[in-house]
Amino acid sequence: MDITARASSIGSLADETRQALYEHVVSQPDAVTREAAASAIGVPAHMARFHLDKLVEAGLLETEFRRLSGRTGPGAGRPSKLYRRAGGTLSISLPERRYDLVGHVLAGAIERAGEGTPLRDALAEVAHDEGRSIAASAPKTSAAADDETARVTAVLTAHGYEPRTGSGDDGGAVILANCPFDSLARDHTELICSANLSLLGGVLDGLDCTHLRASGEPHAGRCCVAIRPRP
Repeated sequence: MDITARASSIGSLADETRQALYEHVVSQPDAVTREAAASAIGVPAHMARFHLDKLVEAGLLETEFRRLSGRTGPGAGRPSKLYRRAGGTLSISLPERRYDLVGHVLAGAIERAGEGTPLRDALAEVAHDEGRSIAASAPKTSAAADDETARVTAVLTAHGYEPRTGSGDDGGAVILANCPFDSLARDHTELICSANLSLLGGVLDGLDCTHLRASGEPHAGRCCVAIRPRP
């Protein structure tokens, strides 16, 4: 889900009735019927159904069907539609941050280090593998196969790097205006920037980019990596 879709989902809670229904559903230990939710906040069942289904469309709630009597077979009645909190996490930040991604990389590196690989080597390997995985899972774009810059830009945009085409001395480069790991990079610069360089190198390898390279270039106010043409 991109940042626009996430913002739309969160925006669906601006309606007071919808927010009240959401808060009731997520506060319950089990999934609830629309009738129970409606009664809890004091609205008609048909109104609750409308707003609950909108919350499902927004990805904030999920549904299941279950016979509340516990009976099965003929005469048991139709299953009831129940609502519960959707799985997963929905968050939004501007500019975009991806601490989940760097956390996944660091956890993988610690596991690999536990198997005997030196920690820094493990971090570089796991970050590179993660970059290749990002490239492999990227949706197809309309960019020509030989337009490496366009393909890389599409992937990095989707992951919050805010790529920009360089100008002047940076002509031909892709400058990354945002660091998705900003807070961690400021507190643990060498560790995080090294992992980021390996991750973006993995993205380039995963996209079969033979004319571009990831270049470590610490710079205040932007990502520590730039994408440049190979010499």
